Amino acid sequence: MLTRIAAFLYGIVCYVFFLAVFLYAIGFVGNVGVPKSIDSGTAPPLAQALIINVLLLSLFAIQHSGMARIGFKRVWTRIVPEPVERSTYVLIASAVLAVVMWQWQPMPAEIWRVQNSTGRMVLLGLFWLGWFAVLLSTWLVDHFGLFGLRQVYCYAKGVPYQPPQFKTPGLYKMVRHPLYLGFIVAFWSTPVMSAGHLLFAAICTGYIVVAIQFEERDLMHFYGDAYRAYRQRVSMLIPLRFRSAAPTVAGESTKGKGHAAK
Repeated sequence: MLTRIAAFLYGIVCYVFFLAVFLYAIGFVGNVGVPKSIDSGTAPPLAQALIINVLLLSLFAIQHSGMARIGFKRVWTRIVPEPVERSTYVLIASAVLAVVMWQWQPMPAEIWRVQNSTGRMVLLGLFWLGWFAVLLSTWLVDHFGLFGLRQVYCYAKGVPYQPPQFKTPGLYKMVRHPLYLGFIVAFWSTPVMSAGHLLFAAICTGYIVVAIQFEERDLMHFYGDAYRAYRQRVSMLIPLRFRSAAPTVAGESTKGKGHAAK
């Protein structure tokens, strides 16, 4: 019982840490309300900033996708107990993201600056809409399972954890990855685009496109023909060919990468 309670408390700590880092990341990307943002600080030489920032984002991409793969989990759960595997993934991913933001080197050269007040309001609105879509996407599938809380809760109660059924609620009827789409919209929607922000948005977008390929391979492995049929009906990121999806189909899975923020 003590082990179960400890696992549950561990899961809560991991979730709170993730939530703090996620909220800070919104301010970091939007240059609002945080002591260190994507454009704040003294700029080093351009080549130095470029190398450091690319390495930081590469570290995050390798950790975030590598640890989410089924093959890695199969080995990883021999070391980390399965009930806390997801919480541990969330903890490490959040820690790596915190390091990225802490060590990020500003590149202040302006790529564009929108002076028109209406244009600025539209871009800021899209920025917040993107982050809202990210959060909404997690709640539409299984927010607490996605970030490890449901697993440790089930373990504390002594009942087996059951991954959510495959379904496509709300935004998942329009695109297969609304969470990723929300990130892309948030990263690019800014009235002032610096060179550093552009680098961040471009690399993250490229990573998302690549990561989706690995994640969908895992989803097809886990859900089989149901996910293959879903891919035929619904576009990946841009809602060009969406139709009403069957009620037995689902979006991102906590069994696959899960998009944790994350």
